[in-house]
Amino acid sequence: MEIGAPRGTKDILPDSSRYWRYIEQTVQKLCRAYAYQEIRTPIFEHTELFLRGIGETTDIVSKEMYTFNDRGGRSVTLRPENTASAVRAYLENKLYSNPQPTKLFYIGPMFRYDRPQAGRLRQFHQFGVEAIGAKGPAIDAEIILLAQQFLQSLGLTDLKLYINSVGCPKCRPVYRTRLQEALKDKLPELCGDCKSRFDRNPMRILDCKNGKCKELSQDVPELKDCLCEECSTHLTELQALLTAAGVAYEINPRLVRGLDYYTKTAFEIQYTPLGAQSAVCGGGRYDGLIEEIGGDSTPGIGFAIGLERVILALEKQNLLPDIQQKMDVFVALADKIYQPLAFKLITEMRQAKIACDMDYLDRSLKAQFKQANRCQARFVAVIGEEEALQNKVMVKDMQTGEQLLMPAEELIEKIKTEMEDDGLRWTQC
Repeated sequence: MEIGAPRGTKDILPDSSRYWRYIEQTVQKLCRAYAYQEIRTPIFEHTELFLRGIGETTDIVSKEMYTFNDRGGRSVTLRPENTASAVRAYLENKLYSNPQPTKLFYIGPMFRYDRPQAGRLRQFHQFGVEAIGAKGPAIDAEIILLAQQFLQSLGLTDLKLYINSVGCPKCRPVYRTRLQEALKDKLPELCGDCKSRFDRNPMRILDCKNGKCKELSQDVPELKDCLCEECSTHLTELQALLTAAGVAYEINPRLVRGLDYYTKTAFEIQYTPLGAQSAVCGGGRYDGLIEEIGGDSTPGIGFAIGLERVILALEKQNLLPDIQQKMDVFVALADKIYQPLAFKLITEMRQAKIACDMDYLDRSLKAQFKQANRCQARFVAVIGEEEALQNKVMVKDMQTGEQLLMPAEELIEKIKTEMEDDGLRWTQC
């Protein structure tokens, strides 16, 4: 039986990986400008971290986690998101002893057992940031601006920012009671998931994608009418900061996000042409998460952006850059006996940071020139009997057709000079 990639996973092949590098480089440059530092957490964690951090009533924990026992009998889970892992690392490594807030970013794979579709895989990749240790709305605004700037720096338009407040432990119980009161007579008509949410986490009913549930919950009370003074002031001040920064947004009273740890600010950025999978960024404040997993009460906020969806959006707007993995030099051999000379030459060129390759398949000289064209090599350096006797190489400029016989030791300097003049250095590939 032929073995293929597991359902919901995808190979990122060389023609695509260059776009991923482009996006990752954009992330790194932007986060440096905002003073966020990279963190890399384990791909799997103790299951308890996600049960306590994300919440047992969420779809992620109840339906989507890849959880198994290791050989020591411990329950471990492939990370379905990275906020809980970043917070665990913050506590375990005592990052709170550094000047605050702690500002982190990450790029990496996450895992959820979900129905695969465009922009939604079982192994998917996220870029995310976490700012831990600041409670005011200014850090919320900074996080939102960073997310917006990242997407806009890639050239994306048709983006819509939605914000909301999901309250706090003081005011959310008030809303919970009012919401249950408004929905209790409609409970028999709700979908199975929403029926189970009614007692455990009724706010998640507002996030249900079922059309009937959306209709039944259309006229329920809005959370903003139940916010305590602290949460209401926080939202008002956040709106003022976004307005001052020229950021367009809409208040979406149904925006609750899918994780139990959110408090106060919740936000989402949508790219509407993606349809059902239009949410490319989601985030919010999680002031109770660190305490929930064993630390002192510490505020935090973050977001995550699905990179597969970003690439889909870039494809839809024809914004993927024309990134050519061009080669500087291809070394062609008139005969296999000159392979040691060629290998010595490419070793020296690579040490000089010149992107180069040579023939390994004993092809004819004509076939090697065809290979050089496929590699988009700027120069071909030919080694034959005459060149070997004179310790020289015949260099052909594949753009101009010009050929020049020169000592091998001069080749590297010529190539470096030509590449710098043309701006075609290997570091740009």
